[in-house]
Amino acid sequence: MNKNLKQNIAFAAFRVLGLVVAGILFWILGFIIYNGIGVISWEFLTTAPSEGMTAGGIFPAIVGTLCLIVGSVIIAFPIGVMSAIYMNEYAGNGWVVRFIRIMTNNLGSIPSIVFGLFGMALFVNTLKFGDSIIAGSCTLGLLVLPLIIRTTEEALKAIPDSYRTGSLALGASKLQTIWRVILPMAFPNIITGLILSIGRVSGETAPILFTVAAYFLPKLPNSIFDQVMALPYHLYVIATSGTDIEASRPIAYGTALVLIAIVLFMNILATVLRRYFGKKVKTN
Repeated sequence: MNKNLKQNIAFAAFRVLGLVVAGILFWILGFIIYNGIGVISWEFLTTAPSEGMTAGGIFPAIVGTLCLIVGSVIIAFPIGVMSAIYMNEYAGNGWVVRFIRIMTNNLGSIPSIVFGLFGMALFVNTLKFGDSIIAGSCTLGLLVLPLIIRTTEEALKAIPDSYRTGSLALGASKLQTIWRVILPMAFPNIITGLILSIGRVSGETAPILFTVAAYFLPKLPNSIFDQVMALPYHLYVIATSGTDIEASRPIAYGTALVLIAIVLFMNILATVLRRYFGKKVKTN
């Protein structure tokens, strides 16, 4: 068998596998859209659940999910970006940094249920936050911190050293070089990592199970120390242990569709922002 024939067979296999994966994805999306689109209405999106979550809407769960997204981003993004800047721009490549990178990668592969138990032990019980938005946000922030650190560090590594040496040669300090040259160029990839982490936060159930999510709480939070409903946990409850699973099944499909729409919106936003800031960097 000559090498061209081998190459064609390999490419054909890749295309088939790609089509199979895309087909499975579209089948899942189509199934959820088909079953959930009939439930989506203005009332469904803007009212609280009622009658044991077999009627009404999911507005408190949407608000709770957005609160957790904002809270986790406020906590994780500055820490993650500054940690990546320190490791890539200041700390060199010694054994300590290599050890931190290994531990960061390991932290990113830990099951999310472990983060939930850790968050309950530290934030809920030890720090006395109770089941609250702040406890859930801190737990989710820890969950996505490795992702933000790694994506930011890779974005910084992608900037050629010639930009750093050129800026330093012109008399700029290292801090000025990072702030005015390196960060603006790396920002498109940094913001992409951030938005992808938001997508993960939106869909996580295990970390909020022990730290913030309420089974049924048809009201909006008044402070960061209040419990909230959240879309992933709300979907889990009405699909597995609700008061009437069959009656609430359409609501489950509608909740899943809203959750997927939020994650899809975040991914599209990441793509748009990356292209926008990428063009801006090239223009400057």
